[in-house]
Amino acid sequence: MFNEIYDVIVVGGGHAGSEAAAASANMGCKTLLVTMNLQNIAQMSCNPAMGGIAKGQIIREIDALGGYSGIVSDESAIQFKMLNRSKGPAMWSPRVQSDRMLFAQRWRELLEQTDNLDFYQEMVSGIIVENDSIVGIKTSLGLTIKAKSVILTSGTFLNGLIHIGEKNFGGGRAGEKASTGITEDLVKLGFKAGRMKTGTPPRVDGRSLDFSKMIEQPGDDVIGKFSYLDNVNIIKSQRSCYMTYTSPEVHDLLREGFDRSPMFNGRIQSIGPRYCPSIEDKIDRFADKDRHQMFIEPEGWNTIEFYVNGFSTSLPEDVQFKALRSVKGFENVKFFRPGYAIEYDFFPPTQLNHTLETKLVKGLFFAGQINGTTGYEEAASQGLVAGVNAALKIQQQDPFVLRRDEAYIGVLIDDLITKGTEEPYRMFTSRAEYRTLLRQDNADIRLTEKSYRMGLASERRMTLVDKKITDTKNFVDFFKTTSVTTAEINPILESKNSQPVKQQGKLFKIFARPNVFLEDLKQLEKVSTYINENNIDKEVEEQTEVQVKYAGYIEKEKNNADKLNRLEYVKIPEQFDYSQLKSMSYEAREKLSEIQPKTVSQASRVSGVNPSDISVLLVHLGR
Repeated sequence: MFNEIYDVIVVGGGHAGSEAAAASANMGCKTLLVTMNLQNIAQMSCNPAMGGIAKGQIIREIDALGGYSGIVSDESAIQFKMLNRSKGPAMWSPRVQSDRMLFAQRWRELLEQTDNLDFYQEMVSGIIVENDSIVGIKTSLGLTIKAKSVILTSGTFLNGLIHIGEKNFGGGRAGEKASTGITEDLVKLGFKAGRMKTGTPPRVDGRSLDFSKMIEQPGDDVIGKFSYLDNVNIIKSQRSCYMTYTSPEVHDLLREGFDRSPMFNGRIQSIGPRYCPSIEDKIDRFADKDRHQMFIEPEGWNTIEFYVNGFSTSLPEDVQFKALRSVKGFENVKFFRPGYAIEYDFFPPTQLNHTLETKLVKGLFFAGQINGTTGYEEAASQGLVAGVNAALKIQQQDPFVLRRDEAYIGVLIDDLITKGTEEPYRMFTSRAEYRTLLRQDNADIRLTEKSYRMGLASERRMTLVDKKITDTKNFVDFFKTTSVTTAEINPILESKNSQPVKQQGKLFKIFARPNVFLEDLKQLEKVSTYINENNIDKEVEEQTEVQVKYAGYIEKEKNNADKLNRLEYVKIPEQFDYSQLKSMSYEAREKLSEIQPKTVSQASRVSGVNPSDISVLLVHLGR
């Protein structure tokens, strides 16, 4: 295997690496996945869960594109929740609690069943570049493996340093050594590097907890799923999580250790995730709060290990233990392992193109935490995009780039390469200006055809989405063309405290009312008959309800997106000299020279560039 030239080598077997390897192999490229430990492929290094606010939308997008994360999440789930159900459908976000060991096992099985994919266990210690193009990798045993493209998905392993109180030691994850050599090679090539940090909470023995003192958090009554495929096994029963709170006493005990905390005594100077702060950070930043939520999450079906969500910390283990024992329900807690912080190298993502190929080295791609992101979902989506684009480049096809109005993945990548990030980037619905279009219920409608055309999504996926589109259109048309009498509809409207109608009219108008739902209209024989005779499933029902109730909002957002997308077609010449635009602000010239946006639309999103700067650019381009 070492004498052949691979199409794609993927370095790292985390969430980004696993999706990247699957994508490139499934697109027909001879692919090698190299990782330091094959037993830890797709490990959940932090919390045992997938999805959540905006992250659930990303997993559904990955699935719609033919990735594996949705399937694995469904088949290893121990609990399902649709978050934000009380809000509009743009905010609905699926989330599963996962069986950590089953998740990694299922990923390994799927990858081993993937054609064109080889595996090798060893540390990659460097990359080989000739004439500004990648040609292979070097390993710690001195092997050279040649490739036409390389995808780096190093997670937290590049020069990783673990901190627990005053102690620190090299490592990429608890119990695993750090990776060395790659950063040094990249810096020599001219890449800018930085340091970031993240943290994880203690894992504890569930037998030592008193759950009767906590608030039970069961899953949804109706168990949903991520994958749009119809042959994915989903759970029939669920395990509960639990919620408890810190207290002023707990905060005081934690403060006693602040002088021994690497975050406060200066030993950690890199920036951690703003939206997933450590418990000591929360106490320091939100001093007015006398308590913080903690979610106690089981690590699987058949384990007593629990994850203490909300208690990430790098404080000394004795301080962690003493403070946790003052939390309600934790009076007799036993640790499996303490929490810790980890610092690692990353590369500011403004050094990438939208394809996630680096600007400096052709054929070299970055995906995941190496780009400054945090979270399994963000990493997996980048891995898929990098794997797809590596394959397309080798096949000499057009690149695959998602716009901001097409996918959360498009928002994520555009934010990274256009704005960069100085702290671990996490996706939120608020980052997407077109979130009414980017709902979790329509990711297959938005994306599957794109993926099918380039050879990733299967024919089965395309058949399913075509049927969903047709069934939904027909069901919406049914409401537009079907009339209802006052005698039929008014009893239903009165039961909903909704204004009765005075004359016969179309069902569409009734259905569009904010407090009238499909479940209410199923009381009408003509509606229930249509559903039964046409075998309308839950996904089509949900899609129809959204399209009827939010038709005006969806149309308005589409129009806004179309207007802004016109600037996507105004290309900027490569290596454009912004210094000649003297009427443009100095900051704009400096930022645009560094990032070298491909289009005027991308230029308009660069931090520090204002509308007057864009006007100057448009005039110069003859627009």
